[in-house]
Amino acid sequence: MAGPPQHNAAMTDPFLHLEAVDSPEALAWVRERNALTEAELTADPRYARIRAELLRVMNSPDRIPDVTRRGAFFYNFWRDEQHKRGLWRRTSFDDWRQPQPTWETVLDLDALGAAEGENWVWAGASALGPDYRRCLVHLSRGGADATVIREFDLVEKRFVEGGFALPEAKSDIEWIDENTVFVGTDFGPGSLTRSGYVRVIKRWKRGTPLDAAETVFEGDEEDVSVGVMVDRTPGWERTIFTRSLDFYREETWLELRVDGANPAAADDGAPAGVTGQAAGVTATKRASVSGLDVPAGRAPGRRVKLDLPDDASADFWERTLLVTLRSDWELADSRYLAGSLLAIDADAFLAGARDFTILFTPTDTRSLDDYDTTATHLLMTVLDNVAGRLEAWHRHDDGTWTRREIEAPHPGTLDLGSLHDPEIADDPFSERWLLDYTDFLTPDSLWLCSTANDERELLKRSPQWFDAEGMRVEQLFATSEDGTQVPYFVVWPKGATADGANPTLLYGYGGFEISLAPEYAPDRGLVWHKDGGVFVVANIRGGGEFGPEWHEAAVEEGKQASYDDFIAVAEDLIARGITSPRHLGIMGGSNGGLLVGAVMVQRPDLFNAVVCQVPLLDMKRYHLLLAGASWMAEYGNPDDPEHWEFIADYSPYHNVEPDAVYPRPLFTTSTRDDRVHPGHARKMAALMLSQGHDLLYFENTEGGHGGAADNEQHAHLGALEYVYLWQRLGRVLSAG
Repeated sequence: MAGPPQHNAAMTDPFLHLEAVDSPEALAWVRERNALTEAELTADPRYARIRAELLRVMNSPDRIPDVTRRGAFFYNFWRDEQHKRGLWRRTSFDDWRQPQPTWETVLDLDALGAAEGENWVWAGASALGPDYRRCLVHLSRGGADATVIREFDLVEKRFVEGGFALPEAKSDIEWIDENTVFVGTDFGPGSLTRSGYVRVIKRWKRGTPLDAAETVFEGDEEDVSVGVMVDRTPGWERTIFTRSLDFYREETWLELRVDGANPAAADDGAPAGVTGQAAGVTATKRASVSGLDVPAGRAPGRRVKLDLPDDASADFWERTLLVTLRSDWELADSRYLAGSLLAIDADAFLAGARDFTILFTPTDTRSLDDYDTTATHLLMTVLDNVAGRLEAWHRHDDGTWTRREIEAPHPGTLDLGSLHDPEIADDPFSERWLLDYTDFLTPDSLWLCSTANDERELLKRSPQWFDAEGMRVEQLFATSEDGTQVPYFVVWPKGATADGANPTLLYGYGGFEISLAPEYAPDRGLVWHKDGGVFVVANIRGGGEFGPEWHEAAVEEGKQASYDDFIAVAEDLIARGITSPRHLGIMGGSNGGLLVGAVMVQRPDLFNAVVCQVPLLDMKRYHLLLAGASWMAEYGNPDDPEHWEFIADYSPYHNVEPDAVYPRPLFTTSTRDDRVHPGHARKMAALMLSQGHDLLYFENTEGGHGGAADNEQHAHLGALEYVYLWQRLGRVLSAG
């Protein structure tokens, strides 16, 4: 059922003051709403038990420690009861594969925050190979996307005095060599895009002030961002600049380096037919590299724009160029389908060749999920009806390829990660990689694999947090308004039958080509399934479950398709007797928060609970708030009257009505969310309250777009949400 006619497009916004994130007036409103919500939900006898269960899972020492290889060490970031903000730590591979590894602390964020009086949240690190001594550590205040960057010595385990350092900003920084970096940050007026991301890349030398750094690449203010990546693979040194025109289109510029030389600033002597420039891209948007003589640009500093569709993604793997397509690509002798993965010799491509090897072609049910590379193999995970499959392509020395399927657990979700480091000579991990498997009822299992002999060794297994005996999972299909078959998963608790009274939580996202695949969730098992709750995941259009076309069907003027699909799944659940409107709740975050907000307004009769997390809701102003302008390729431009016509039809803030009867929603957001503005949730709640609707609202003062900054905050937020769901959807109010 399509959304109702839009009524409030011309409304004067009475709650603009709530967009002032840290204003005393706005924060006073937040504190008042938080106090009411917490008082009600924490008083429920289930709150303490649920919070304790969630915190037990999050702090458990039995979790699989995710690792990142840097040379001889494997690094992990870890939070637990004693280390609330976390430890950055490391161990050897042989030690990590043991049941109880011995960890060496590299950086203690709790101690650092206490010493500096800051609420630091870990945001990652990048180290310079192949010795991996120099490192750039990213620290976030309260979980925001913006970070402070500091140089760190991984041998002495301390920050480098006088080293590279950047103040808080949404920065991009990349090592060139030990004494030089590329840097994009807030250099002052005009240095950021309208979306608030990097517009200018500079080359910065150690010991010089940041304002003396030399500009080497620029985008336009209307772009989403620009970026840079340095490939230091011996013999294949390259620098790659990207200019994101919107969320799905980009230009890729290649600058080659030889014998470890730094990229030059000049682009003199480009062969005929090649256009390039050192300082930027503005004047060369239509540059082509067709006809370039080989070997292509084997002089330091030569920069060319790759002649690819602007919605294709390019990736270099030594001598190979890998291209992922988002739309069909028509060439003189060939047609390559959207969703395909192509490979070609990079120098031959730059010389004009287009005889690609097709490594993956999508079908109606199969899409490319991810890929990674060892020294001689490309490994890929494929979604087949939203369940993972594994394939490997062997790249031979003569340039030919051989494909084979790799046996892996099924049906569920497969994640792979290569351990190969191309910067390390005679790398002992050249053909070794990690494979993780999970599904709704199976905890994560982690294997060490080898493409050399296809051996697979079980390294780690997560605990079985809840009793899955008697539980079952089925994949069903709902028919959307236009006839599209929409798959969804139903996770049944033990003993549940289709009696129409099951407390049921329906989850969705439906945007940005992001797939929702099966995963094991200990928290959900312990505090939802254990007490009889059904969980449903809807694989609606707008996601990536079936490739680019599945996503493209629900962008801009087609966005309503996501909401129609979600509504169709809800109606199907009710028609099958799995649940009923009294017992059906919905949950979604970010774009998923927009999803559940729109569906709540369009079909309030279907639901009795709505958990709307860090949402977009005011679609008239979303592009003016924080990173919102970067998403116009997904939603459209509300300043364009033709676009606003279809956006206004679903914008929750402009369609909520005082005379309608809505389920009592719970809105959650974060004051420190600098991606999706907390004003969306604030204003929607304030408007509904002014219309006489009842609701709950909770805004964490930390947490960024993730909603919480440490395990205790996550457990508190999760307990509030689950208590709310049980109060609204449960058969009988009980202390459990």
